[in-house]
Amino acid sequence: MNAFKRYFDVYRGLPSSLYMLFFATIINSMGMFVFPFLTLYLTGRLGMSQEKAGFFIMMLYLVYGPASLIGGKLADSFGRKKLMVIAQVLSGLCYIPCGFPTVGSNIRWFLLASVFFDGLTDPARSAMMTDLTSSENRRPAFSLIYLGHNLGFAVGMLLAGFLFENYTSWLFWGNAIAIFAAITLVGLKVPETKPSRGQIEKSFGTGRQDEAHRGNIIQALLSRPNLIIFTLLTGLYGFVYAQHRFILPLQTKEFFGARGSVIYGTLMTLNAVMVILLSTPIMTITQRWKPINAVAFSGFLFALGFGFIGFRPSVMLMYVTTAIWTLGEIVNATNEGTYVANNTPISHRARFQAFLPLLGGIGWTISPPIVGSFTDHFGLRMAWPILGAIAVLAGLSIFYFGLMEKRANKK
Repeated sequence: MNAFKRYFDVYRGLPSSLYMLFFATIINSMGMFVFPFLTLYLTGRLGMSQEKAGFFIMMLYLVYGPASLIGGKLADSFGRKKLMVIAQVLSGLCYIPCGFPTVGSNIRWFLLASVFFDGLTDPARSAMMTDLTSSENRRPAFSLIYLGHNLGFAVGMLLAGFLFENYTSWLFWGNAIAIFAAITLVGLKVPETKPSRGQIEKSFGTGRQDEAHRGNIIQALLSRPNLIIFTLLTGLYGFVYAQHRFILPLQTKEFFGARGSVIYGTLMTLNAVMVILLSTPIMTITQRWKPINAVAFSGFLFALGFGFIGFRPSVMLMYVTTAIWTLGEIVNATNEGTYVANNTPISHRARFQAFLPLLGGIGWTISPPIVGSFTDHFGLRMAWPILGAIAVLAGLSIFYFGLMEKRANKK
């Protein structure tokens, strides 16, 4: 019991609303059934080629982008909470018809609509987390939300693998139920967090990293070139990391046949369990590091983890490589958001949280079709060492950028 208390001591003293977001995140992630199995569903149930499935997933990201920009503007103008409630209800409703077999290939339109409404939500959610925290407690706060996501995901993936093989419709219906439950909790227990006009005005002339900016989103972004460079470099991580949802399930199917989907589900559970057990100690260790240096280190873990997946068809190797890239995920996730939030102007939080993930998400967007086309011609196993090399290049670049930023700050 004492060990359990010590584990969570680092999260004590955070705002009560953040704990509500933590529980809502667990519920929502517990029902996140559809997208981890989407590649298998598109190729196995709808008969798409790997390349066509990759292009459809790219379309989902392309729909998400404009929605996120719209959501960022709405959240900064009218508030976080109202937008989150309306958009999440609409997103959940889109999943319901997907569970009926008669929908057939029209399921694509409902998935696109769901992603659009989810895109409206995400900048408001991220801005709300930043609103509720300060630079002093932001890293443990973000780590707690990340922990909640994976706590729910660990449970959900065990069920999702079973549902995919036996009751596919409930992948969609279960996802909808989780969305409704999570947003109900937020609607009832979390207040509006949008900074007041007085708070924004008070920040001018303070010289703080989050000092407000009077210009539009483009002018505000250009006043923070460090964020643009950082986001482009971490976008290379996204290119690599996206493959844990795209070609990794295909690789397990190629290696292990009918057992592939179950093995993939256990790999994702291992990923989530490691996050649950190790997020807090890793966050505690990396608190002594600058966030940008920790993000650079994560690239080398991504390189080792993803680079050796296709080495040989071994279940044990799958578990080992998953463990390594999961360590990279934890280090990156508990530091990347902190760096961005600390350098975002208070006046543009939601808009930055819309634009920067969109910019960094270019890697996620182009990765499935590029890698899908590559693997259609050269096979799945050839892709992994190339992905490892990309991660090394990104890590070295971020480390060098951190050195340049440190020198600039000393002048």
